[in-house]
Amino acid sequence: MKRTMMASVLALTAAFAAPANAQERGGILNFARYDGSQLVDPIYADRNPDIWMVGSLFDTLLRLSADGTSVEAGLAESHEVSEDGKTVNLTLREGLKFADGNDLTGDDVVFSLDRARNGDLSPWAGLLGSIDSVAADGRQVTISLKNSDPTILSMLATFNTAIVSKAAFDAAEGATDQDKSAAIFAAGGPGVGSGPFYLCGFEQGASMDFCANENYWKEGADGKALPYLDGVHFQIIPDDATRILKLQAGEVDVAEFVPFSRAEELKADPKINMELFPSTRIIYSPINTRATKADGSPNPLADARVRQALNYATNKEALIGLVLHGAGKPMSSPLMAAATQYAADMSPLYPYDLEKAQALVAEAGLEPGTKITFTTLAGSADDGTIFAALQQMWAPLGIELAVEQVDGPTRGAKNRSGEFDIHTYGWVNDVNDPSQVVGWLGHTPTANAVGTGWENADFNALYDASATEIDPVKRAAEYAEMQKIYAEAAPLLFMYETPFAVAVSKAVEGYVQTPLGNNVFEAATVSR
Repeated sequence: MKRTMMASVLALTAAFAAPANAQERGGILNFARYDGSQLVDPIYADRNPDIWMVGSLFDTLLRLSADGTSVEAGLAESHEVSEDGKTVNLTLREGLKFADGNDLTGDDVVFSLDRARNGDLSPWAGLLGSIDSVAADGRQVTISLKNSDPTILSMLATFNTAIVSKAAFDAAEGATDQDKSAAIFAAGGPGVGSGPFYLCGFEQGASMDFCANENYWKEGADGKALPYLDGVHFQIIPDDATRILKLQAGEVDVAEFVPFSRAEELKADPKINMELFPSTRIIYSPINTRATKADGSPNPLADARVRQALNYATNKEALIGLVLHGAGKPMSSPLMAAATQYAADMSPLYPYDLEKAQALVAEAGLEPGTKITFTTLAGSADDGTIFAALQQMWAPLGIELAVEQVDGPTRGAKNRSGEFDIHTYGWVNDVNDPSQVVGWLGHTPTANAVGTGWENADFNALYDASATEIDPVKRAAEYAEMQKIYAEAAPLLFMYETPFAVAVSKAVEGYVQTPLGNNVFEAATVSR
C-alpha cells in the first residue's frame, strides 16, 4: 500500500464501517442527482449515472475491500484460484434470495456471467474475454479460463458481473434480451436484483425510487439485514445551484457534484458535511503525437521534447487553484489515479519549470509563433478556465494557443480521427484494476493510446505480458516500467486528480461514494 494513499484508505475504511447509530432504522434518504439513470442493468449500463447505481440493485460474487486494493466475499462466501490461474472455484452463501424472495442459485450465476460475457449483448464483454465456460453444481460455481487472468477476481467484483434472476428474465416480455431488460426496468418492483434495494419507482428525467430489499444477505451492526433505510428517493436536478439550495433548505439530504467553488462555503455550514471522497478521476489532455496533422502539414507535437516542454510549462498547482479551488492534487502517475492498484508515485510529475520548458523547445527547434489548437467543450466553464490559463503559461514558449469549442460527440470524433492538436479529457476507473485505464491511455491496440497516435513496442509488449501474469510482484514491475516509459514520452498533458464533491446533511451517516464513483447506501442512516 502506498504511503500517499494511507489517508484516503483510512477515510474510506471509516466510511464503509457501520455508523455509530447503526441500530436506528427506517426513513427515506432524499438524494439530489445531477443526471438521471436510463437503464440500471449490469451489462447494459454504460453511463456513470447508470453504472454507479448498479451496486444498490444488484450484488456481485465478490466485493471490493474498503481500501480498494483487494477483493472479499460477496454472494460467494469463499473463492479459490487454481495454481495455474486457469480455474476459479467459488462457493455461494447459503440461503441467498432475490428481492422477491425467490432463491438465488448457481443457475442464476451461470446465466448472469454468460450474459455478461456475450459480445452481442454487452459493451463490457471484453472484460471477461478470458472466460471459457461457467458451470454450477449446487452452491459450487466453477469458472474455467482460456488463459490465466490476473484481473478475473477484480472483474467478479465489478458492476457488469452482478447477478440477475434467470427466472425474471425468462418471464419478462420481449423478443430479445435488450427488450426484456427494458421491460423489467420499466416495470420496477422486486424480483430481478440481489442488492440491498430494488427499484420501486421511476420517472424518466425526474425521479427514481429504491425500496429496501428485506431479503438482502448482509447484516448490519444490530444483527439484522441491511439496509437500515426504508428507501432512497432520487430527484434529478441538473442545475448545481438548485441542488445546493434544496440541500440548504432541508428538502434533500445529499447533493452530488457540488462545484468546487462552493465547497468552502458549504464546509462552513453547521448543518452540512462537505465531503471530498477520494476518487480515481483524472483530468488530462491527449496530445496528437502523429508525424503529420490531419491536413498533411508537419506536426510540431510529434517531438517528445515539445510535449515535455508543455508539461513543464504548465503550473498544475495554479490550475488546481483556478479550477478546483484547491480541492485536488497534481497527477502523480502518468497513467492512473493514485488510488489505483500499481500506481507509481512519480510526484512531482513534470513540476513547473519554465526554464527547462524553454530549453526543450529551443532544443527541438520549435519556431516562435507556432500555432496550436486547444479543443474544449463548448459551455464548459472549467475548460474555458484551463484554456485561458494555458494560453498565458505557454506564451513564453513562443506558442500561440487558439481555442476550438465543440460539443462532446464532435470532440470524440476528432479524437478518433486524429483531427486535433490537444484537447480536454478525463477518466474515472470502472474496474478496480489498472488494466482498463492503462489499456485506454497507452496500449495501441486497445484505443490507439487514447487517440494520440502514440505507439511504443516495449510498452505494448509489457501490457500484453501483464494481461496473463498472475505473479503480483512481476505484474507490479511491468506496470512500473510502463509508467516510466509513458511519463518520458508524454503523450498527454498530465494535469490533476479531483475528488468527488458531495454535500451531505448532518442528519445522514454512513453514506459513501467509492473511488470508482459508486453510490453506496446500504449502511446509511438518516435522522429526522
